[in-house]
Amino acid sequence: MSETDRPQITLITPPAFVLEDFVPCLVNVLDAHDIACLRLSMASRDEDVIARAADSLRELCHARDVAIVVDDHVLLAQRLGLDGVHLTNTRKNIRKLRVDMGPDAIIGAYCGQTRHDGISAAEAGADYVCFGPIGQTPLGDGATAPHDLFQWWSDMIEVPVIAEGALTADLITQFAPVTDFFGIGPEIWKDDDAKAALGALLAPLG
Repeated sequence: MSETDRPQITLITPPAFVLEDFVPCLVNVLDAHDIACLRLSMASRDEDVIARAADSLRELCHARDVAIVVDDHVLLAQRLGLDGVHLTNTRKNIRKLRVDMGPDAIIGAYCGQTRHDGISAAEAGADYVCFGPIGQTPLGDGATAPHDLFQWWSDMIEVPVIAEGALTADLITQFAPVTDFFGIGPEIWKDDDAKAALGALLAPLG
């Protein structure tokens, strides 16, 4: 697969981590692989915890020309100098957010398995939409985003699309021709060597 056709990678943080332990692990991954964006996706609702992580990870990312966005916390994204926000709920007013955050901010939207939500988000000004999971997972209701959804999107819509959720090397092979990005996180952080785990996952891309 040529570099121009190769999907880019959005790296998704674990929902909880010890910052001092996670930073060196993340540095190893960022320095070994071509990462387009880091998504800070923390389960915590403690502002100080998220802000401390965001401050530290922003410095690492920006030093490597990697964008960083945060799940849902629009005000924190603006205050902490992050590149944008990833919305896990597309019922938020993306059109208003675009006005509030400005044209340069990244606004992404997770749209599950729903083409309609994806189109609505794109029309409202989202920079990308995300569908998933594409693999089988015991979480949620078991629904997956099918290959033909990505095929239709890549044929009809110019707004970039991310495929994520329970990824395997086989799924990356299958979906690479029809997606612009892969969102990868849980698949590698559970491994003792996240750098090697990501390398194995991305091996089909060449």
